[in-house]
Amino acid sequence: MTARRNTVTPVPLSPLYRAETLRKLVREEVDVLVVGGGVTGAGVALDAASRGLSVALVEARDFAAGTSSRSSKLIHGGLRYLEQLDFKLVREALKERGLLLQKLAPHLVRPVKFLVPLKHRVWERGYIGAGVTLYDTLGGARALPRHRHLSKRGAFKAAPALADDALIGAIQYYDAQVDDARHTMTIARTAAEQGASVLTRARVTSLLRDGERVVGAKVVDRESGVEFEVRARTVVAATGVWSDDMAAAAGIPAPFTVRASKGIHLVVPREKIDLDTGLILRTEKSVLFVIPWGRHWIVGTTDTEWDLDREHPAASRADVDYVLEHLNAVLRTPVTHDDIEGVYAGLRPLLAAKAAATTKLSREHAVAHPVPGLVIVAGGKYTTYRVMASDTVDVVVEELGRPAPPSWTDRLPIVGADGYHELWEDRAGVAARAGLTLPRVEHLLQRYGTRIWNLLDLVKDQPELGSPITDTSEYLKVEAVYAVSHEGALHLEDVLTRRTRISIEERDRGVAAAPVVAGLVAPLLGWDEHKREREVANYLARVEAERSAQEAPDDEAANATRLAAPALLPG
Repeated sequence: MTARRNTVTPVPLSPLYRAETLRKLVREEVDVLVVGGGVTGAGVALDAASRGLSVALVEARDFAAGTSSRSSKLIHGGLRYLEQLDFKLVREALKERGLLLQKLAPHLVRPVKFLVPLKHRVWERGYIGAGVTLYDTLGGARALPRHRHLSKRGAFKAAPALADDALIGAIQYYDAQVDDARHTMTIARTAAEQGASVLTRARVTSLLRDGERVVGAKVVDRESGVEFEVRARTVVAATGVWSDDMAAAAGIPAPFTVRASKGIHLVVPREKIDLDTGLILRTEKSVLFVIPWGRHWIVGTTDTEWDLDREHPAASRADVDYVLEHLNAVLRTPVTHDDIEGVYAGLRPLLAAKAAATTKLSREHAVAHPVPGLVIVAGGKYTTYRVMASDTVDVVVEELGRPAPPSWTDRLPIVGADGYHELWEDRAGVAARAGLTLPRVEHLLQRYGTRIWNLLDLVKDQPELGSPITDTSEYLKVEAVYAVSHEGALHLEDVLTRRTRISIEERDRGVAAAPVVAGLVAPLLGWDEHKREREVANYLARVEAERSAQEAPDDEAANATRLAAPALLPG
């Protein structure tokens, strides 16, 4: 059977869409102004718009530019929370995992298996085995295979890379993974298709007040430098590690304290670690994941306090050495610094204990309504973004004082998901009709789902777009074009770092791809030769600054080195 094309009319986040949105926000008051384009802010915009509220979302940089593009890229229940007996949190997260895998985002979220090495006889297998059995049970409807116990021989068959003394047996279980930046951007696209106005490179400079009430925000368009006002009946701050700043902008004490914890990850080639499964390893501080990622492994993470620059957290030599030390402790053949293809660092917004009486506080996230017209949401984990968004919009609806339906985002597939399973089954037919190889069609399907037709139409009109960006790239030229024409990318960094993952997956960090991509997107963004050269130069300077930071001995030195890279400027 040949899969049918999805007939939903898309809302492309194009340069034209952005210009129209700017004009619209100056003219119209909205029910909800969401500040922050990470996964929580995008989720709030989608939840509110799908309930019939008028919504605007503004993001100072790019969708998922902060924490939401720099996670471990796991959709999971949090196996470690079972040790803390937090069954409610685990059950909630596993329910969300099932929804994402089966209904909400099956094109972006997929199963991944992990091996838990056992080092102690008898008690450890029973203890961890009981926990993983509970983990499977709390997951509810069977979205993934159940765990299984492996002997030492069975474990080494699945993980030949492990040293002889790394285990005496193992347990293998399943979780899920996601390209976090792509998923966040796609939620924002879905919000736009539900009627929200979404705008990146738009920084809130202050909040508007009418007496005690917050009634909107002053916003600067970072592309032109023009400042304008957005009037809103409610402002929602979903700003992660900047949450305390939003309270300060409102002139109020922070309803809760959010601290930043830095986590770094390494990206290494798949062939450097001989495994057919992911790994989860205990460290003295938390856990270390070895996660399959296409032709690569993602290895991390760390957990250290960070009180330096929040826009560009930097990985230091000490961070990299820490991850390598704990990884190599269990490997036959060590991974070296020379093996590393990419490094990225992110900040987790962790809730401190302080919370005001007006705060709805869970184990992981909080929603506060500190003054009329302002709602602040913070904390949480990527997997439960939809629950956080629903909780937040419930508070917004109460603030607005008018009826609205309850959240139904648990039944609302995001862009590209509806009809994906049928299309995946017919992927060979799609490849034959498109004149592309099956692996390339599978690659596109697992990134764009049923919106693959948009890209195939572009390739049909310009066949050269069906070729890779560079000889070593998995990404096609059409993806760079589509990133600008449909996905809101405004700069070279947006394409190389978040719409694709070239910046961490290619050994040169995207240096060879940069001029190629700049040439592809320049006509769409109206860049002249000078602007195109400046975009490439800025990107190369950023790569060099990050590489240098990773040789710095500590956080302070790495931070100073990373900040040497030029920032994006208007024009």
